[in-house]
Amino acid sequence: MEKMFAPERRKIILEKLNEKQRVTIKELSKEIKVSEATLRTDLTKMEGEGLLQRTHGGAMLVEHADTETSFSTRERKNRNEKYSIAKKAMELISDGQCITLDASSTALELARILRETSIRLTVVTSGINTALELHDHPDITVILLGGIVKKGSYSLEGSLGINILNQIHIDLMFTSANGFSLESGLTDFSVYEVELKKAMVNASKKVVALLDHSKIHKNSIASFASLDQIDTLITNYALEDSEVKKLEEKEIKTILVLTNENIH
Repeated sequence: MEKMFAPERRKIILEKLNEKQRVTIKELSKEIKVSEATLRTDLTKMEGEGLLQRTHGGAMLVEHADTETSFSTRERKNRNEKYSIAKKAMELISDGQCITLDASSTALELARILRETSIRLTVVTSGINTALELHDHPDITVILLGGIVKKGSYSLEGSLGINILNQIHIDLMFTSANGFSLESGLTDFSVYEVELKKAMVNASKKVVALLDHSKIHKNSIASFASLDQIDTLITNYALEDSEVKKLEEKEIKTILVLTNENIH
């Protein structure tokens, strides 16, 4: 077991964190059978990448840390940017389509705009808030994907709801992510949420990534959409020309949204 490589150890650490929200170095050392010093180095590196937050004697999931206590905190973060990105995303939606919205706060912004729009749609979502936002709309049919309710959040995860996706023809998926990079595509923290998102991506004809500046050039542990699976990227982060060119080569259209916080 001593021979286990850092990426494998990190995967186990994140799986444990997803399960328990907190871990101690002592229990990890017993489980993974590596020294506490090695694990301290792992945790420090992972904290530097925004994957977790160090605590006295261990670590906790970032979204359970004080700065990111809940969905409502994440929702308030970069709210204007998310609204501008969602408003741009609206231009891609046509009457009569079937679309998928993930459980992100950016997709929730899009749902809020849809609520005030006269449009006929079917919306498939893994977000409880998103479903509630739209359920009163007279011309929008809402399908909530079944699954396990993620603690401290309003999203569903796991593979229980995947079967529904085989029975629906989805035109567009709108998704955010914890991170986006040219190497890994769209990535997220939770291995379980990624499972559902992968199925949503596979079931959708086109995938539109809604990414405020804080998500760009950031990697999380698990990828749910490679560059080959993404069709459009809407962001307020001005990517380098060389990056835009790389995305174009992959046939990904980049739409830059102007906000008060445009970042280079």
